[in-house]
Amino acid sequence: MIPQPTAQQALPDETFTLLSDATIGVDEQMQTIADNLAAQLRRSTGFALPVQQGTGTITLSANGPESLGAEGYELRADASGVTITAATAEGLFRGVTTLRQLLPAKAEAGSEQDGPWEVAGTTISDSPRYGYRGVMLDVSRHFFTVDQVKHFIDLVSLYKINRLHLHLSDDQGWRIQVDTWPRLTEHGGSQQVGGSAGGYYTKADYADLVQYAAEHYITVVPEIDTPGHTNAALASYPELNKGDQAPDLYTETEVGFSSLTIDKDVTYAFLDDVFREVAEQTPGDLLHLGGDEAHSTPHSEYLAFVPKAAELVVKYGKRVMGWHEIADGPLPAGTVVQYWGTEDPKAQVLAQQAVEQGATLVLSPANRAYLDMKYHEETPLGLQWAGLVSVEQSYSWNPATLLPNVPASAIDGVEAPLWTETLDDLEKVEFMVFPRLPGIAELGWSPESALDWTTYRDRLAEQGPRWEVLGVNFYRAPEIDWR
Repeated sequence: MIPQPTAQQALPDETFTLLSDATIGVDEQMQTIADNLAAQLRRSTGFALPVQQGTGTITLSANGPESLGAEGYELRADASGVTITAATAEGLFRGVTTLRQLLPAKAEAGSEQDGPWEVAGTTISDSPRYGYRGVMLDVSRHFFTVDQVKHFIDLVSLYKINRLHLHLSDDQGWRIQVDTWPRLTEHGGSQQVGGSAGGYYTKADYADLVQYAAEHYITVVPEIDTPGHTNAALASYPELNKGDQAPDLYTETEVGFSSLTIDKDVTYAFLDDVFREVAEQTPGDLLHLGGDEAHSTPHSEYLAFVPKAAELVVKYGKRVMGWHEIADGPLPAGTVVQYWGTEDPKAQVLAQQAVEQGATLVLSPANRAYLDMKYHEETPLGLQWAGLVSVEQSYSWNPATLLPNVPASAIDGVEAPLWTETLDDLEKVEFMVFPRLPGIAELGWSPESALDWTTYRDRLAEQGPRWEVLGVNFYRAPEIDWR
């Protein structure tokens, strides 16, 4: 299984077999979780699998002790049935995710398959190491439709990811509707890298994505990148530029050339409207203001800008999240700083400065966690500015000790960003995400004592048949003995 559970014990001679007369029992308020499990197993097994109140062949209960926490659960599979117990709906969902991995890979199929449907007898007690376990999808460089993002959510939720960071604005495209500034999407969202047609999410689209993510117990973290990475906005509204002259739309991939005008009142009126409308649509408590690679913003102006932008985020009831550069100045209470450095001493100092101010960290080291880095020199997709990132390198690091002089208590969790300069369709996304994302997910969920490359490699190999059934275009990394 991936992530490795906190504690698991085999029950010899206690194999559970799902038969055609099986039922799913559930607490009334957890009906949706049971219905979704039943729907998938009906497709693959052909069994009726009625869902009923109370106990069943598979019993799902959210009446567990509070000590299990928000995402913890207990699972028992033996010859008499399967029981999953949690204290919350979210914990129950995580337990169902584990059950899906315990079943044969063909249980994920979209059409009826031959059995048997067996689960080796086991007991599991499980809860996450970190509360933030994220993946980022850049929909600005290349746009991905609502259905494509939903498919992405389906896949990443299998590995207990609980945050989806959407990079919604950049030089190449603005992807979320803002009623008060309509040209952001009408003009700024019209293209993408390479010059082909872009796209954007209407408010109804975004609400659909937020709801779909929530059904998978994933919270959406929207990012509006500022003050750099803003050419799409600058091209849409001349008044946001120095001299009131709008640049052309940009469809290349170089970075660091654009900047909002820091000393104009209209800049902050613009951000006030944008942050307000995005915040109103986002149930989660974080709003990401970017802050990275602002090479065209004079540093003194950058230091003046970030507190003003952060104040606007807080004004609308959200906590600030930003890339580690924002830690060079004062941060509001509750800020989450996303570290994307490698072994760069300056980036490490900024991480320390963030923690000294009371901020917490989400770790996304580019030479470990960036899913768009090439696996090797011949990888046909991706970039390599942070180096080549094999499956082993992506997995073999410890979030608690990555940054010197940063206490483990300051780490909220991990996130695997996927930038899409070279990725213009979902198959290419899958190729770069799998098999590396499950390793980052395990670093975020499993206890430190369970993290071991040799045993992980064997467990990862077992995911291959599951991805084949799901139709995932995964990279068959040569260091894995794929089953």
